[in-house]
Amino acid sequence: MELTAENTAIVVDSTADFPEAPERFPNWRFVPLYVRFGDESFRDYVELSPEQFYTRLRTAPETPSTSQPTPGDFLTVYEGLARYERILSIHIAGKLSGTIESARAAARELGGERVRTIDSESASAAIAMLGLAIQRRLERGTSDEEVDALVERYRREARLLFTVDTLEYLARGGRIGRARAWAGELLNIKPILTIKEGEVIPVKRVRGNRKAFLEFESAFTSATVDRASLCVGIAHAEAPEKAEALRKLVRDKRPAAEIEIVTTLGPVVGTHAGPGTVGFFWYDDDEGAD
Repeated sequence: MELTAENTAIVVDSTADFPEAPERFPNWRFVPLYVRFGDESFRDYVELSPEQFYTRLRTAPETPSTSQPTPGDFLTVYEGLARYERILSIHIAGKLSGTIESARAAARELGGERVRTIDSESASAAIAMLGLAIQRRLERGTSDEEVDALVERYRREARLLFTVDTLEYLARGGRIGRARAWAGELLNIKPILTIKEGEVIPVKRVRGNRKAFLEFESAFTSATVDRASLCVGIAHAEAPEKAEALRKLVRDKRPAAEIEIVTTLGPVVGTHAGPGTVGFFWYDDDEGAD
C-alpha cells in the first residue's frame, strides 16, 4: 500500500509541543495529556496554555502532576479519522510516560492494522520532527517499510541536548533517570543532558549558561555539515533569550539548515523540566539513507 498525505493521518500527543500541527497539516491531530494542580485537572494546551501554566507554577504551593491520555481519548481521535486508511501515532518515549500504552490499547480496540503506534524514544520537538520527516515522505508517496526504516534511523541518529536550571523538577516527577547522581549540585552548575532510548542521560556538567551554550555549539558543529537536509528544532521553558541564541547559532554556523520548529515547552513537559530549560534538537534527513 502506498502511503500518502491523503490516505494517512499522523497523530502526536501534546508532549510534541507542536499544538499548531492540525492547522498546518489537515492529516495531523494531537491528543492532550493532563496537568493537575491540586484538585484541578487541565488538558495540556487545550485548557491550559504554556503562558498560563508558567504563571501558575510560580505561585503554586505544590508541584503539579501529570497523567497520560486515556485509551478513550485516543479512540475518539482515531474514530474521527475514519476517512484515512492508515494512522501513524507517534509518541513520547514509553520509558517516560504511559501515553503510548494508552494509544496501543485504543489501536487494539479498533482492531486490524490501520493504526500503527510509534515510540519516538524521545520527547518534545523530537517527536514533532519525526512526524515532519514522515510527512515529507507522505507528500511524495511512501510505504510502511520506508517509514520503519526512517524511524529506526531517526532513533539512532537524531540528537538532542538540553539543560535545566535545576534538576529539582526532573527529580520530583521521577523522570531524572541516570542524572540522579547530579541532583543537589551547587547553583550555577548546569547539567547538559540528553535522552537515549527513552531515558534521561547525563552528558556533562559545566559552570554557567555561557559554558552550556558553548557545549551546545561544539556538539552541534562537530556532528553536522551545512546542508539543506539538516533539520533543527529548539524548545524552551520561559527562556526565549536562550532559544534566540540557539537560532542565531544555527544561522551563523549552518546557514543552509532548516529550523523546523521553535517552540515553548508546554505544561506537561514543563512540569518535569522546569522554567529556564532549553532543548536543542537536530537530525540530517538525508532521504537517500533510509
